Amino acid sequence: MRSVLDSARAVGHGFRALSNRNFRLFWSGQLISLAGTWMQDTALALLVLRLTNSPLALGLTMTVRYAPALFLSLIGGVLADRLPKRATLIGTQSTQLAVALALAVLTSTGAISVVLVYALAAVRGTVDAVDMPTRQAFIAEMVGRDELPNAVALNSMQFNVARIIGPAIGAVVIATAGIAVCFYLNAASFVAVIVAYSAMRSAHLFPAPRAAHEGVLRQVRQGLRYAAATPDVLVVLLVTAAVGTFGYNFQTMLPLLATYVLHSGATGLSLLLASMGIGSVVAGLVVAYRGVATERLLLASAGVFTGLLFVAGLSRWQPVTAILVFLMGVCGVLFMTTANTRLQLIVPGDMRGRVMGMYALLFVGTTPIGSALVGALAEKSVPAMIMEMAGLCALGIIGGWWYVRGKRSGPLVEAPEAVQD
Repeated sequence: MRSVLDSARAVGHGFRALSNRNFRLFWSGQLISLAGTWMQDTALALLVLRLTNSPLALGLTMTVRYAPALFLSLIGGVLADRLPKRATLIGTQSTQLAVALALAVLTSTGAISVVLVYALAAVRGTVDAVDMPTRQAFIAEMVGRDELPNAVALNSMQFNVARIIGPAIGAVVIATAGIAVCFYLNAASFVAVIVAYSAMRSAHLFPAPRAAHEGVLRQVRQGLRYAAATPDVLVVLLVTAAVGTFGYNFQTMLPLLATYVLHSGATGLSLLLASMGIGSVVAGLVVAYRGVATERLLLASAGVFTGLLFVAGLSRWQPVTAILVFLMGVCGVLFMTTANTRLQLIVPGDMRGRVMGMYALLFVGTTPIGSALVGALAEKSVPAMIMEMAGLCALGIIGGWWYVRGKRSGPLVEAPEAVQD
């Protein structure tokens, strides 16, 4: 009996942040909404390829989608430090609902075109430039510092559970009801997260001090100076830039792999996305139980991820590619969760939004550069493109680590003890 109770407590330890009512609402609402988003992204990639039959057009879709993050994430981080985060998130999610509904109506009526896809992708990306740093910084306000590593890990796991559920549902919906229905279902899924934010109890939050309302550009510069002067923050951001720009372009790479290398269409794409999602969930569980976010783990996971990406460029057999993508999911989440946790624990509360804005800029905002490069290189050869992107990713990781190591004027050191759970 005692061993059963001990086992139950051990299982519960990995999910302890969900005992917080506000975080539980957030987690469940986001799970539904993100499943809808992944379903839409699967359908959107196929829609663009059907409209254009062009890898470059798909790459440009991702470029337009993420370009606003490249230019606006730093300002979004300032707004995250200034504005009440819950109200801001309700506003951003409501806008995303409207964008998804517009895409659904245009597609179902036959009025959709690649130009309209680009326009809606640009609106979505602009909203995300504010939503992403605000949402990441809000996690600390829901659970407090003690449960933050566990909450970040569970948030990552939720994201990747949605990555499994969304494409799987999307493949069935596309085959039976058509692409437009995926877009309608995604629009409906935003209701869940809006209701979740609205139902939270303000008295149970841990609000961080808000930044003073100084000039926006001045506050951006303050954040950049802080990051440049803090090696533990700088190494995370530089390695994130390399992985985000050259390695983590799966919304463009995987459809190209499924369509032009594996020749497996929507079913094959869903398999690859699900494989990555399963690997990501496994990694999320490991991090949730261990609660460790060391710099060595950050660098090791980024390096192994890059190696797996290179090998994936050599594969021509779907089962092998699916296994490689699964392992990339494991390493990718180990990297993302470690980077996110380290930043949130190292950075002071009134600077957190700005630093998470930098994180969003370097991990997501650089996607336009990577997606455009992926699309251009894939016009000649998809496998060669994947290996070339892996090589660029490796150079960026090594260069970033070497630069920060030089700034420290000494060997690799760990961050303050507070970073570990």
